[in-house]
Amino acid sequence: MRILVTGSKGQLGNEIRVLAEDYPDFDFIYTDVDELDITDQLKVEAFFVANKPQVIINCAAYTAVDKAETDEAIAYLINATAIENLSKSATKIEALIVQISTDYVFDGKSYLPYSETDETNPKSAYGRTKLAGENAVFEYASKGLILRTSWLYSAFGNNFVKTMTKYGIEREELKVVYDQVGTPTYARDLAKAILDIIPSAIQHSGTELFHYSNEGVASWYDFAKIILDFSGINCNLIPIRTKDYPLPAPRPPFSVLSKSKIKDIYKIKIPYWSDSVKNCIQRLG
Repeated sequence: MRILVTGSKGQLGNEIRVLAEDYPDFDFIYTDVDELDITDQLKVEAFFVANKPQVIINCAAYTAVDKAETDEAIAYLINATAIENLSKSATKIEALIVQISTDYVFDGKSYLPYSETDETNPKSAYGRTKLAGENAVFEYASKGLILRTSWLYSAFGNNFVKTMTKYGIEREELKVVYDQVGTPTYARDLAKAILDIIPSAIQHSGTELFHYSNEGVASWYDFAKIILDFSGINCNLIPIRTKDYPLPAPRPPFSVLSKSKIKDIYKIKIPYWSDSVKNCIQRLG
């Protein structure tokens, strides 16, 4: 099976590269913006016709959440228009498109884990553009798989784990919000889940929406505490409220995702969030 991974130099794309050797039946093609500009419909269509991928895993995204508040047009181009391009071209060659979305499509007013059928109401430009990308898959893909995830981190790229590790060493004190609750998700776990379910997903027509994050619940403060503890970093960690650390983009105060659907249908086992943080930190060490 030939699988195209777009945005392959990011967190998720790099984790797929690492896992690729465990999937000898898959023939991977890796691209990033230098090899394939997914915002250019003609280039996407020509690339698909020439390479004939059976699956497209789109790991490309505009993820600068705060910058998107003043740069929404560019965020929309990458997070929505490009997805329309990929979906249309995938349909022409009868390929499956796998699109990664976010917990930020919700407003965070719930007190129960969000299911796939819950109403979306993004409060940030980033959330709006990612929801538009979801809608593009539903509208233009003949075979689609949308996976919403949350608080993604990895041994690659820039993320919360690396930031806390860096600042924890450099500073005597760190302030982290405790009133935003969700679930940290290790990109390697997400990558494995995607690769494991592709053989089944490719057999179905239409678009399916699933939630995937690691198991359990945490605040950003909890997340930071575990990172520092596992890294052996002695730093004074102070819990603060969101209002004491204002940012341009609003975050959902509660964005825990229910994984019941993906577990019931694909029978996958999902690791607990702090176990995966420990695995990631061991790889960084």
